[in-house]
This record gives sequence, C-alpha cells and structure tokens, in this order.
Amino acid sequence: MNRRKFIRNSSTVLLPAFINGFGIKAFGKEHLLSSIIKDYGSNNDNILVLVQLAGGNDGLNTVIPINYYDKYFKARSNIAIAENKILPLTQVTSCGFHPAINGLRDLYNDGKLAVLQSVGYPQPNFSHFRSSDIWMSGSDASQSVSNGWLGRYLNNKFPDYPAGFPNSLEPDPLAIQIGTSSSLALQGIKTPMAVNITDLNNIHNIAPGFTDKVNDSDSGRELNFIRFVAQQAQAYGVVLKKASGNVEKQAAYPDNKLAAQLKIVAGLIKGGLKTRIYMVSYEGFDKHALQVSANDTSTGSHAELLTITSEAIKAFQNDLEFLGISDRVTGMTFSEFGRRIASNDSLGTDHGAAAPLFVFGSAVKGGFIGTDPVIPDKVTNDDNIPMQIDFRQVYSTILTDWMKVPVPDMNSLLFRDYKALPIFR
Repeated sequence: MNRRKFIRNSSTVLLPAFINGFGIKAFGKEHLLSSIIKDYGSNNDNILVLVQLAGGNDGLNTVIPINYYDKYFKARSNIAIAENKILPLTQVTSCGFHPAINGLRDLYNDGKLAVLQSVGYPQPNFSHFRSSDIWMSGSDASQSVSNGWLGRYLNNKFPDYPAGFPNSLEPDPLAIQIGTSSSLALQGIKTPMAVNITDLNNIHNIAPGFTDKVNDSDSGRELNFIRFVAQQAQAYGVVLKKASGNVEKQAAYPDNKLAAQLKIVAGLIKGGLKTRIYMVSYEGFDKHALQVSANDTSTGSHAELLTITSEAIKAFQNDLEFLGISDRVTGMTFSEFGRRIASNDSLGTDHGAAAPLFVFGSAVKGGFIGTDPVIPDKVTNDDNIPMQIDFRQVYSTILTDWMKVPVPDMNSLLFRDYKALPIFR
C-alpha cells in the first residue's frame, strides 16, 4: 500500500503514548512541505477555547424572550419557564436567562459575556451529523468540505505539520482537544492539526521509541511513518507533562465533566503551553422528551445540562483570573442547531434552526448582538427561529479581531467575506 492510499484509508493515524490513563493522539501527514510558517498573528498569543454543547441546545428556554412571553408560552406551554423565574439581566428588560444559568448571568452582568441572538446558517439541515459538519467546516449547507475552519487556519500557518514538529520554535501542540474523538473543526487539508488528551492526573514515564532499521519497501516506509507519529506523540507527552506540573494551585471547580475539561485547559495555559486553540465538549442536549419536570419546568434534564455548563464556564473564567491569564483567553459556546419554537407532547423539543451563542472572556464586549427572536402569532410544529447572524460571521470576527488573521486570509479560510461583529472591546 502506498502512503497516499494509507493516509486516505486512515485519515487519523492513532498511535497513542499511553501514560497510565493519559492518551495522546498524534496525526500523520501525506508528504512534506517546505519549512515555511505563515507570519500572521506571530506576535499574538491570544487563545481561543471552544465549548461544544453537543446535541442541539434549546435556545428559547436558554435566553427567554420576555417581550414576546405570551407567544412564547402559547407555543410551548408544557415546557415554558414561568415568567417569575426568569433571571433578570442588568440594563435589559426584553429577555432574561434560564434560572439554571446563574454563572453565565453573573458573567453577563460583569460585562464578560456576549449573547449573539439567533445564530445559524441559510437552508438549515436538521441532521446532527450533517449540521455538525457544516458548523465544524464553516461551509455552506450545499457544500461538502472535509476540513475544518480552524484546521485550515492552522494549516495555513504551519503548512509543514506534522513533519518536523515539535521543534524549538513550536515545541507545543498547535491545538488540543480534550477527549478521545477528533473534531472536524481541527482537521487540516491533509491531516488533523490537534492532539487529543483525556487525563492529566496520572502521568508517568513515556514508552521509549523504536530505533531498529526497517526494509526499504512500501511496508517498511509505512512502518517508519507510523514510528514517526508515535515519536511525535511521545514528544508532545513530555511538554504536556511538564506544563501540567508547573501549576500548583487553581481556583475551585464544580464536580462535573465539563468543568474537569476546562480545568485542564486553564492549567495547561498557565503551565506555559504556547497552544492557542483548545476544544472541549459536553453532550446530552438532544432533548426530544422529558426536557423539563412536569411539576416545575425550571427543573429537569435541560436545567441540569445548563447548570453544568454555566457553573463550569463561570469557574473557568474565575480560574483564568486567579491565574492571571484571563486577558489572553476567549471562549465560545456552540451547538449544531437550536430547537423548534413549539414543544412536543413529550415535554421536549425537536431539531430546529437558529439559537443563541455565547462568547465569554475579559476581552469580550458584553451585551447582546442581534434582536430578540420574533415568535409568530400562530406557531406550527415546523416553525423555527429565523437566522439573524450567520455563524461564520462569528468565526470571521474571531479570526480577524482575536487571532489577528488579515482579512484576505480570513476570506480564503471561510471561502468568502463575512461581516464582522462587535464582539471584542
């Protein structure tokens, strides 16, 4: 088998260096490119943290339209949050937050949370898999793109990767995803641009590399290639182990899976990693049934998910400030779609279109971007919140204003020009 076919048949070459429960995935590349590093953003050390709310979060029960409360209640009376339980916001009367997201409400009131209303894309797709691919790739609904918006960003900046990495100029992973699954968002043109980690609590000795010679044959060359990937995993394991040991104390976090992921991220940043992109994920937002408790709609499974998300993000922001690195870090939540305006008979909601998106951090200009979603007088089971903001406008703003990518390069990464948004101070 030649290398081209080998890569095509195994786009993610997984040879983890297992360090007592700590797995690192390193990824291969088809061929070597010239040793050029694109210069944009070279003097910028801003960091982006993506928080994926997998499954499709119900935006209408997260950011509740008080101005249209009668229509909101009529459309979903069996799951609507009681008006007297909606969390009020500073200097905002037209909408409020689900009572479970006190932490996000605090960030908003502190001017560290931007709420982007009705974020989506034209011709929405209601398949989890397809809509996730659209969000991760940054493509149109009619396009099929096999690489991700951040993968392309990193690919343009580091076209040689993974050959020659890590090195003295770039000793750390280009991107890190917490968890075992590789995201399309971090997939480059020919190879994934990130490493995946799961647990930093039990790091011990890394297995030694292989030095024996192999035959000059197709199989021998592939074996050498696999060994290269394994050696890269081992090298990244060393720097991750070192960074994780550089932080003696962090702020308190709640005991949940999302908080545990974000704590790892904060610790690695403070520990000295130059990595600029991190991704974490929390699942369970696909609530077709039993989204709320029948006797109290402010409680139930969706409230539990929102509590975990809110508490984890608030703790993360507190930790960034405790560690003295909050000015360098911006976070963004996203979900593959929202839910329908109308609830169903099972105390749930079905796949929908646009939904609110949160951007948080000390550099964020707090407040609302966009207007409250308008709910029709007569809502059918097929009605969706119409899109106000294309999600690629958010990406465009992050790339240009936060990651400092020149506009022409941003247009290439996202396939066209998108109007920037006033997200940052």
